[in-house]
Amino acid sequence: MKVAMYYNQQDIRIEEKPIPKIGDDEVLVKMKACGICGSDLMDWYLKNRAPLVLGHEPAGIIEKTGEKVKDFNVGDRVFVHHHVPCLTCHYCIHGDYTLCQKFHNTNIDPGGFAEYFRVPALNLQIDTLKIPDKLSFEEASLIEPVGCCLRAFKKSGIQVGDSVLIIGAGTTGIIHTALSKIFGASKTIVSDFFDFRLRMAERFEADITVNPKTDDLIDVVKGETNGIGVDLVIVTAPSIEAYKVGLKACRKGGKLCVFAPTRPGEYLRISPKELFFSEIQIIPSYSTSHLETRTALELIKSGRIKAKELITHRFKLEETSEAFKTALENKESLKVIVLNEE
Repeated sequence: MKVAMYYNQQDIRIEEKPIPKIGDDEVLVKMKACGICGSDLMDWYLKNRAPLVLGHEPAGIIEKTGEKVKDFNVGDRVFVHHHVPCLTCHYCIHGDYTLCQKFHNTNIDPGGFAEYFRVPALNLQIDTLKIPDKLSFEEASLIEPVGCCLRAFKKSGIQVGDSVLIIGAGTTGIIHTALSKIFGASKTIVSDFFDFRLRMAERFEADITVNPKTDDLIDVVKGETNGIGVDLVIVTAPSIEAYKVGLKACRKGGKLCVFAPTRPGEYLRISPKELFFSEIQIIPSYSTSHLETRTALELIKSGRIKAKELITHRFKLEETSEAFKTALENKESLKVIVLNEE
């Protein structure tokens, strides 16, 4: 079978690998659509693991089932989560599923950017979801990123009537924009350096959009919040400067969600004294769990999240290198999808 082997951002090769063999309690899925995630574009995050097959937003059709598999059949249309927790460890008992050691060791084999991939038993049991016929594979590939954004809002404890600032209007920034309204935000402000993305944010119900190259974001935030700042800031841009601005935009007692990691060795300087007296809460949110993916599927299926409108570019598996180049360089791209077509 064909796979897209990642060596580095500029070196992604179409290679041949054997079709994975499955166990009695596993299934083989033919990939139909798989999105490129922002983490797939972080070279520092991947270089020590390369070469490898990336792709953790896959949807496809079950091609083969093991003898002990009961609830899935050949031909089922499915979304598969690449990580699942054990559900029994200390972290899982406390609801911190993404911190579970098993979560990091349960990977689809070899990855989503392949003609076929093996679904381990735990992934199949805990977070493989059947896709309704009316939902396209492309739309289903957005379940994972929507789930990530859902978890960020849940961890941040958003309340009806809150004001929200989203810094960074890439795919997840736009999803956050839509979700903020679903969660009842009274005012959603979105900031980005590219006008195309701001126009997309407006399509997804942003109330105010700001390009920091032409307007002072803090001035806008203060003006829109009677001078106090927003209740919740979500930073989707992997930038120390973005986090600095986010803290300035946050009201006393507000919350700043760390949704994007910065490069190793980059640090945000914070005064414990100022943090103490302002009572700003800093809340990281990494990945998603089996709880949010189910909600994400329902939101996409119902049309409350317009997944299809987030997809700007589509490429064949053989064109994965070009797909990555587009995701990296094209400032008028949002979600870039790799398709495994007949």
